[in-house]
Amino acid sequence: MSPRNLRQALYESGYLRSAWPWRAVLYLLSSAPVGLMALLGIVVFALAGGVLTILVIGLALLAALGLAGVPVGAIERRRLRLVDNSPARSPHRTPDEPGFLAWARVRYQERATWYELAYTVLFAFGLWMADGLALLGGLGAPLAMMATPVLLALDGGGQAQVLKYWSVTSYSEAAGWALGGAMLLPVALYCVGTFAGLRAAFARLLLVGPDDALREELGEVSRSRARLVHAFEAERRRIERDLHDGAQQRLVALTMTLGLARLDAPPGPLADQLAKAHDEAGKVLAELRELIHGIHPQVLADRGLEAALEDAADRSPVPVLVNASGLGRLPEPVEKAAYFVVCEALANVAKHSGAALAEVGAEVRDGALFVSVVDDGVGGAVLRRGGSDGGGSGRWGEDADGGWGGGRGGVSDGGTSGGSGSGEADGRPGVGGPRPGGSGLTGLSDRVAALNGTLTLSSPPGGPTILGVEIPCEPVEVFG
Repeated sequence: MSPRNLRQALYESGYLRSAWPWRAVLYLLSSAPVGLMALLGIVVFALAGGVLTILVIGLALLAALGLAGVPVGAIERRRLRLVDNSPARSPHRTPDEPGFLAWARVRYQERATWYELAYTVLFAFGLWMADGLALLGGLGAPLAMMATPVLLALDGGGQAQVLKYWSVTSYSEAAGWALGGAMLLPVALYCVGTFAGLRAAFARLLLVGPDDALREELGEVSRSRARLVHAFEAERRRIERDLHDGAQQRLVALTMTLGLARLDAPPGPLADQLAKAHDEAGKVLAELRELIHGIHPQVLADRGLEAALEDAADRSPVPVLVNASGLGRLPEPVEKAAYFVVCEALANVAKHSGAALAEVGAEVRDGALFVSVVDDGVGGAVLRRGGSDGGGSGRWGEDADGGWGGGRGGVSDGGTSGGSGSGEADGRPGVGGPRPGGSGLTGLSDRVAALNGTLTLSSPPGGPTILGVEIPCEPVEVFG
């Protein structure tokens, strides 16, 4: 993989055979004209503005000095391409309105404008000179030594001065100096490259920002994760709709048909088989309805998170207290994420904690939804990253002393209910760790993170276990 910038190239074995040393030289060499133009522009505007302060135009010229860094910053970001192939994007935003006044108003309000001005002042009054001195000091000595035979020949073979200090009177001495200069040149190129790399890093720090590329990559990761969450929700709704309108209706028709056949059949083995088939069809229908409820609970869509949490508490085998009054309607992704986290947490409480009581709290404050699930179980739960299924999923695990186990009990990151994987390694439910491949709350943690939220866990041995979720949001509709 080829290096993207000069700093990376310095660590490559083929640095001296590449174009990077000469790109560094060109970068430092081109500083002088840009620096002189910046110095001249600042001096001229400052003098003209000072002389014409009694007129309005003088004040305008002095005010324009605050924007002097904008054109210099644009030029310097282009010059960075000499030593850095990474994009040097402009940190300025596009004004919402057309016209120079709107542009100037936006620029004066941006932090990047003042960073550019600080860089321009440093550049005009010193940096370009430092670039020149570094280039002259780094390459001047070895090049002057290599030129000794030429200088001696131009003098007619009499005498040549090396570095203005040593006198050379013979071509053998001149050849020795030239050889020494040639040996010193690679070291000089490394020194010049190092200085140019540091100089470019300083320019990028003020004119682009140290994490521009990283910020862009993280932004794209966040956007792609949000797209995946939305696609997952759309697929979830499609599956729920297909099951509700397709398989469930067929099972209802089958159950009714078996029921009618059971009534019409005379007593005997056939009637017994029909009764058994009718009961099994009813159980399958009940399980399918539970599955559909887990995929997309209608109470959540119709009545909001508060009612959905009450419904989840009623369905839990462990007694649950719910404190979510006055919650109101929240954005749909927020309600779904919070609901499925609570369902998964209650399922783990029932399977692994040995708790006698759990409590669910939810409230909106300071522009965020805060949800907590607390149980009085044995504790010792840990959030484990990674999984054995190759899908990058995590496991909501527990230590050997108990706590919340992994597996897919209750509503997992897929949002479906039921399943196994209770972690019964030593014959006791919830003790001995989760079975491989369980996903637990990690998928839901990713969903919460896609909404810029956080999921935290506190579970000391002996309890209590506290699961907390914070998701930025604003109520869509407030009740009460």
